[in-house]
Amino acid sequence: MKRTLPQQGTDSITLYMRTYYSLLRSTDVVQIRTLEETHIGMHSSLHPDAARRTPDMSAFTYASLRLPRCIQEVHTVVLAQSDTIFREHGYDVDSEAWRDVSAPARRRRIRYDDKGTLAAFIASISDIDDLVPTLTAFQVEWNKMHGLLSQRQEVIAQLRQVDELASCSEQLLDQVREALELTPEDWSRLRNIWRGDFLTLLKQLAGTRKRISVRLLAGSYIEYRRATQQWWNRVNTEASKRGSLDLSARPIYFVSSNTHSLVNMLTGFAQRHKEDLIAYLKRSPDSALHEEWRRIQNGKVRSSEDNFLYYVLKKYLQETRSRELLAARQLYEKKRGVIRIPSQHTFDLAVHVIELSKLKPEDIDRRVVGDMSLDALAQSEAVILNIDYPLGVAAYHLLSRISVNVGELRGAYIIGKAATLNARIGDVMIPNVIYDEHSRNTYLIKNTFSAQDVAPYLIYGDVLDNQRAITVYGTFLQNHTYTKGFLNEGYTDVEMEAGPYLSALYEFIRPRRYPMNELVNLYPMPFDIGILHYASDTPMSKGKNLGSANLSYYGMDPTYASTVAVLRHIFTREMKKLEE
Repeated sequence: MKRTLPQQGTDSITLYMRTYYSLLRSTDVVQIRTLEETHIGMHSSLHPDAARRTPDMSAFTYASLRLPRCIQEVHTVVLAQSDTIFREHGYDVDSEAWRDVSAPARRRRIRYDDKGTLAAFIASISDIDDLVPTLTAFQVEWNKMHGLLSQRQEVIAQLRQVDELASCSEQLLDQVREALELTPEDWSRLRNIWRGDFLTLLKQLAGTRKRISVRLLAGSYIEYRRATQQWWNRVNTEASKRGSLDLSARPIYFVSSNTHSLVNMLTGFAQRHKEDLIAYLKRSPDSALHEEWRRIQNGKVRSSEDNFLYYVLKKYLQETRSRELLAARQLYEKKRGVIRIPSQHTFDLAVHVIELSKLKPEDIDRRVVGDMSLDALAQSEAVILNIDYPLGVAAYHLLSRISVNVGELRGAYIIGKAATLNARIGDVMIPNVIYDEHSRNTYLIKNTFSAQDVAPYLIYGDVLDNQRAITVYGTFLQNHTYTKGFLNEGYTDVEMEAGPYLSALYEFIRPRRYPMNELVNLYPMPFDIGILHYASDTPMSKGKNLGSANLSYYGMDPTYASTVAVLRHIFTREMKKLEE
């Protein structure tokens, strides 16, 4: 049975995507400027003021957070699936001549040669759908600001004479802001995001028009599958070497979430090091965190102390002085059956392998344990395989590989960010209908979670179950007409991974590859499917996205409430298995 869903607003998006895919077939570089017209023409919800003369600071901020800081100097971006492909085309990205760089808000393995060439590892076509529009938005807004500053030569002359931001007068900074026609709020946000690189950014904006080119070295389906197999081979090898685990013989609970929430709640490491974390907090210049801790201690807010400690732990471990604590955590977690496996040679996707039998019930977050007795878990052979959530179609490639290589799959649970068309940032959405743009399938699932599984642990937001979700191509590849059309059809949850994951799960139980453009009923399944999305964007409100606001500490609330629900369900299911 085929489904017809709203097509309003999609023509300009389709034109844009066809344009950059056709250009990327070239064996030479493609200039981003050739995409600017179609990019502006699709009227992206994330880039609503692309056509205006003045900067769209929300879009520029969003793009800046998803690109490495060296993007100021970059003139060429090269895309490939593995270091082998880069070498075959003359880019020895694994050599000392290249260094690792990263984006604040996008997980992707990136290397830079310090000569203007950036090498980005891609896990699926979704990385192209993410990177190309991001680069285009960045360049469009950069050149707007360059044009505005070029009209103020006296300001440019003063900027060139300044060596450090500390020696830059507030009068000069005000002149730059006025030249860029930015509000004090936008100016403050820009300054906060670029921090120590802010003066360099201003000088580069004043002196250089941005001309970025892109080259795709290999875009075949086989190369994506090959890179994914390399990733899995490393996971399997490391699990065997570090924990004597044969994943092909173990029952698996698959979780797609992040690299902190499950392990934090299962090991109790943050609580064991509370004094160290509070000592670090006292040294921290973050006044907002100081105030939050004071309010928690005084009972002025309902925020969870455990969530706060998890957040401070994450901040502390990013400091260079935390090496001893990092080493202590590694030994501590190993005793509790946790194996951390970072990604190498391909895309950036870390993995946790967690043996249920080695967990210590007394260390587990009390919200997870509740009134359960977990002593019987010591007899379990099951393993939680937790992967850092991938981007878009990479979810299909990854779960397809995992399904082929592991033993019994007892459950698949997905926790991820989403845009919401009817709720607020921080709310949790639980879908049972998912439309996937990649396959054009509408999947009907029995979501193992309901509002009652999450609501008791969510402090600030609401939980909306029985929702309809749409899996989109990319964050920039939507416009107001498009999202309104789906909202009229009852689709309120906009994200990027659920559809590809369900396509992979379909193949786990059916004798053929996933269909196209069909209504697919996944009732019943031989294992659990649980999907939880927490709202990070509200695209129907102009500018209300993660470029204009950041979940930051308050994102801990929906993340950990969702994690409690997943872990409680895994434990409940496994205990029943052990009883049987």
